[in-house]
Amino acid sequence: MKYIFFIPALLMTVTVFSQTKNSIVELVNPASVATPKGYSQAAVVDLGNCKMVIMSGQVPLNKDGELVGKGDVGAQARQVFQNIKNIVEEMGGSMNDVVKLTYLMTDVAGLVKVRVVRDEFINRQKPPASTLAQVSRLYREDVLIEVEATAVIRKKE
Repeated sequence: MKYIFFIPALLMTVTVFSQTKNSIVELVNPASVATPKGYSQAAVVDLGNCKMVIMSGQVPLNKDGELVGKGDVGAQARQVFQNIKNIVEEMGGSMNDVVKLTYLMTDVAGLVKVRVVRDEFINRQKPPASTLAQVSRLYREDVLIEVEATAVIRKKE
């Protein structure tokens, strides 16, 4: 019987938090990356003394929305990681704050090239958790890689 009162109270609390001006979740489109149509580049979740930045899959588009590295997975990976770095830094963090990477590639045979680029951006002694999946196609035929990232950034005091 106690649960009957708990569940509606929980739902009301979640609804109030998600609709208030001081929401614990902020959806953002940093100026340092291309502004997408129909979604946000990142969701920033207030965790108290830190914030979690959940990034949409980053593709090899520059700030102007132009493809970088047509046919070259290494060049595309470099743009993808630059986009991730730009978002993390604009949110007040560094690449050391990245805790999870999820890779979607059209051909995992290019993974060695991707890792070489990745290693230029991350802390190789303490690399983030990661997942890799090969997919038949990404949102455009000329996009060879997409990477989702999550960072946890300590708030400045």
